[in-house]
Amino acid sequence: MLNKKSKVGRLLSYLSKGYDITENQAAGKFGIANLSAAQSYLRSKGYAVYRNRKNINGHDVTVYRLGTPSREVVAAGFRALRNNA
Repeated sequence: MLNKKSKVGRLLSYLSKGYDITENQAAGKFGIANLSAAQSYLRSKGYAVYRNRKNINGHDVTVYRLGTPSREVVAAGFRALRNNA
């Protein structure tokens, strides 16, 4: 379980509410300098964090959001675990 008061814990809470976030927003709201590392950490803990590109004010920006993995992704994960056992 993540500490809800930590930077990454507050990020997870924010994403859980259905919001998406950019690097600049994460730095401003939570003091997270490396959003890519934070999302990688969340993925390692089992959260489905997705990265998309959006055009915001004429600029391509990477945004992160929390989602639900497809059945195929879950099945592939179980196959990988079974093959490594």
